[in-house]
Amino acid sequence: MPQRTFAYDQTKTSYPILLAICIAHLSNDMIQAIIPASYPLLKDNFHLSFAQIGIITFCFQLSSSLLQPIIGAYTDKHPKPYSQIIGMFFSIIGIIALSYSNNYYSVLFSVTMVGIGSSIFHPESSRVAFLSSGGRRSLAQSIFQIGGNTGSALAPLILALFVVPHGQRYILWFLLVAILAQFVLYYIANWYKQVLHSVKGQAKKLVKIPDLSSGTVNLSIFILLFLIFSKYIYIASITSYLQFYLMDKFAISDVQAQVYLFYFLIAIALGTLIGGFLGDYLGRKYIIWFSVLGCAPFTLLLPFASLFWSAILVFIIGFIMASAFPSILVYAQELLPRKLGMVSGLFYGFAFGIGGLGAAVLGWWADHTSLENIYLVCSYLPLIGIIAYFLPNMKKIKYKELID
Repeated sequence: MPQRTFAYDQTKTSYPILLAICIAHLSNDMIQAIIPASYPLLKDNFHLSFAQIGIITFCFQLSSSLLQPIIGAYTDKHPKPYSQIIGMFFSIIGIIALSYSNNYYSVLFSVTMVGIGSSIFHPESSRVAFLSSGGRRSLAQSIFQIGGNTGSALAPLILALFVVPHGQRYILWFLLVAILAQFVLYYIANWYKQVLHSVKGQAKKLVKIPDLSSGTVNLSIFILLFLIFSKYIYIASITSYLQFYLMDKFAISDVQAQVYLFYFLIAIALGTLIGGFLGDYLGRKYIIWFSVLGCAPFTLLLPFASLFWSAILVFIIGFIMASAFPSILVYAQELLPRKLGMVSGLFYGFAFGIGGLGAAVLGWWADHTSLENIYLVCSYLPLIGIIAYFLPNMKKIKYKELID
């Protein structure tokens, strides 16, 4: 029986691969989200200050950010279909180390391992989402992102139900997620390898380059990174310290506080999906502008809200704020279409890095002032979104074709 040949059609959306990469991202980010979700547990076990908690976030985010642009630039020239499987092995080491950590420095080691795993995972995974999009790039990125955001949202609930009542060692149960993810990643890697083999030796392809000056492209990239700065500093304030803020202000338990973190993270998942869908149809510039600037009224209200309204506001903030990232990433890829891996690595890396740095600074600040003061000052960050006005409208510019 003749072997069936694989034909890659770049105009056809591959939904099985998008679903698979969504599940893989869910697994990867669920493992990542163990770290902030376990902060109350680690704070009690090791008597940590808020500054030390910020350093934990910083070590994780730094290890997951510095490598990403390097890995992305390398895989632009030398694609590595099975690299994501290697990345998950680092995360497995991190899970085991975190569950057995008996001091602060072993915690820092474990989160660094998870960070390295994440830095290997994201650039190639983002490229797989791009290759399987069939031209519907914002939708593909949003499906990819909703997997990660859903995983991030589920981690606090799972931790609250199965780990917090029993102790740190029960983090080992997340190994099941990592092991199942390896089978999904193997399926993705085989498809990706076939795609590379299918296009190998073909004639050089035409790449559409936006007809913009290098100055305009560089300014646009700077604006997008500055928007990431405002977005991820605020997200860091929520993911790292919302639980402590609510526990301190409203005298609720750590298990109850995890539920409020879940509201924020599940809203991010929903906002990512809808924002990506609308980005393909309404234009990415408008989604970016609305997403960052549009949540400002709600962030300004949060420091003065009751417990009931805090739940509603964190959901609205998460929903609106999350709708931007797929559009920001695809917008950047359209500006630099021949550097997909580097762009993906740069933006994921910068997002993680600035979030980690922000968490460390905010933790130090909380020790010297108060958590309420942090949310009062951070509430103004979304106003930075007004600079999205200066981004060119990619739907209206001309493109030129170059041989790649």
